[in-house]
Amino acid sequence: MSSGSVSPEAPAAARPPTGLRVLFIDVAAEDQVALETLCPGSWRPRFLPDTQIDADGSAAALVEVLCVFIHTPVTRELLRHMPALRLVATRSAGVDHIDLDACRERDIAVVHVPDYGAATVAEHSFTLLLGLARRLCEARGRALQGSFSYRGLTGFELEGKVLGLVGFGRIGTHVARIAQGFGMKVLTFDPRPRPQATIALGIDFVGWSELLERSDVLSLHVPLSPDTHHLLDDDAFARIKPGVVLLNTARGGLIDEEALLRALDRGTVSAAGLDVLEREDGAAPEAPMGCGGLGCDRGWESSHPLLRHPRVLATPHVGFNTREAVARILRETVDNISAWRAGQPRHRVD
Repeated sequence: MSSGSVSPEAPAAARPPTGLRVLFIDVAAEDQVALETLCPGSWRPRFLPDTQIDADGSAAALVEVLCVFIHTPVTRELLRHMPALRLVATRSAGVDHIDLDACRERDIAVVHVPDYGAATVAEHSFTLLLGLARRLCEARGRALQGSFSYRGLTGFELEGKVLGLVGFGRIGTHVARIAQGFGMKVLTFDPRPRPQATIALGIDFVGWSELLERSDVLSLHVPLSPDTHHLLDDDAFARIKPGVVLLNTARGGLIDEEALLRALDRGTVSAAGLDVLEREDGAAPEAPMGCGGLGCDRGWESSHPLLRHPRVLATPHVGFNTREAVARILRETVDNISAWRAGQPRHRVD
């Protein structure tokens, strides 16, 4: 029996109050305030601001619901320290940071937030694209230096360019709508095609090779899995249209970063807008569970060669981070936990 347990003979006054024990990990102070308001009074929430869980503490042994964000790997080893755990609720659409096989073996349910902000992430993809197209960072730097010369800052128009979407789910569909507003031609490749959606929007569904060969701008919107890990590698960059602009607001592990650096240096990729890297915040290499831990050895550090590259515009995984999207994530997460507790789980990952 763990040190946090109470024997049946203990007097009622010594017993802890009943209530669902929920551990929220990687929670910002302002998000904690919102969650405390959203959580039912019968819950017993605990909040940790970072991604570190005291697996040896008695609190971990009593946790029934673990609520995480993308920077907290839910591993088999972590689950071993949580014998009472029955639900993992992630505040994200992606679940590549969770060992789903280990959860299934323990009959631990996993729920996620599949649609918190297609518009938010899609808009950030275009933020990166427009910044690259008009060389915004360089132009601002020159203005701050007091120089208003336009020479060397020539950009390119989006109208008439071919945008290739890798993935045509909620976010990819929204990106397509925005692109059409700029007068772009949209192609898409998705292992699970949605022909009705592509027909309705006037979008061509093409094969992988054709997408690489025809796209002036290539934007990634697929989950990270063993099948998509390093989807863009040396072989893909060898077939890609020379001078392509690459955008990634999905997962860093979709791209072989060493291969991307070589493609940038050759000019095969003219520019890249990246909101994600394989490692972020000093975490372990980003690779889907069961993918052998493959990934880049560097973290999100100022010395990372992609961050220092003159033709890369990088942001620190903020594509999700709008007031509206964050509010939806928190509300949907609490609703997911409440539905599970009521015996009617929703947004469960199979």
